[in-house]
Amino acid sequence: MTDLTLRLNPDHDVAQYARDYQRDGLIRIQNLFPDDIADGIYQVLSRATPWHLVHSDAQGAHAYYRPHEWDSKPGPEKQKLIQDTLIRARDGFAYLYFCYPMIDALLEKRDPDWQLHALTEFMNSDEMLDFTRTVTGEPSVIKHDAQATQYSRGHFLNIHDDTGTKAERRAAYVMGFSKNWRSDWGGHLLFLDGDDVEQGFAPSFNTLTLFKVPRRHVVTQVTNFAGAGRFSVTGWLRDDP
Repeated sequence: MTDLTLRLNPDHDVAQYARDYQRDGLIRIQNLFPDDIADGIYQVLSRATPWHLVHSDAQGAHAYYRPHEWDSKPGPEKQKLIQDTLIRARDGFAYLYFCYPMIDALLEKRDPDWQLHALTEFMNSDEMLDFTRTVTGEPSVIKHDAQATQYSRGHFLNIHDDTGTKAERRAAYVMGFSKNWRSDWGGHLLFLDGDDVEQGFAPSFNTLTLFKVPRRHVVTQVTNFAGAGRFSVTGWLRDDP
């Protein structure tokens, strides 16, 4: 996608989005980018991203493996790490998925040939910041955190509310780039009211979901028979320096 100029679709009704968000604290925006740009992002995520495995450890902290670190682990050790994570998910907060740390990678000048560094920069451009500030009514937002994610078979993120350690997150977002997803493949983003599902969305393509935090939600486990990965770019609208 080196020849694509990143830009939002020009026909978004931002004023209507803002009214809907003010009413619900949640909005799902379709056709975020022009089709060619969205497809270019999808191609890089699905074919040319050096995915890192991340899961929650026994203390609830990030356990994080770069591709060579995960690939070098013996099979039984990998299976034990995964099984231990699944056991912890039964009674508490846990997660398991592939990610690419977009902000850290850009700042540390990692993987200079990765074609979505431009997306990291676009996420923090005036165009994108003005768009999300207007939709959410959060003028204090100064930056977008960002990571690319791929949920493959067995991956999940169980119940949490996205409260930051310093209450610096004004809203959360999920930018979806999953093509031809079947609902029975799992990977749904579900918003909860107590133990009941209040609202939910299947993985989709070229969509932006914005929601006010804190809000309890979950990404359901991707089934073992899923035919593709669930691709997205996710993060928070933040007002900390």
